Amino acid sequence: MKYVVAYDITHPRRLRRVARICEDFGDRVQYSVFECNLDHFELSELLRQLASEMDLKEDKARVYPIHKDAEKDVISLGCCDIIIDKDFYII
Repeated sequence: MKYVVAYDITHPRRLRRVARICEDFGDRVQYSVFECNLDHFELSELLRQLASEMDLKEDKARVYPIHKDAEKDVISLGCCDIIIDKDFYII
């Protein structure tokens, strides 16, 4: 399933660490927003890693599921591409 991960991290060092974690799991679509295609295990691992790096009293992160039916309704403005998951890949 696809998820949108958005965060607001107060300390620059934690911010860099959280960004690196998100880069391992998905594609950056804005500065602090990622789209991640994850199964249940990967989602659990992402949440575990984020929680271990964040100060849960100061920092914020949200993870929104995007169901397959809703992906076609994404609206994008500006100089960006919509990342569409393919059912297959040619290698």
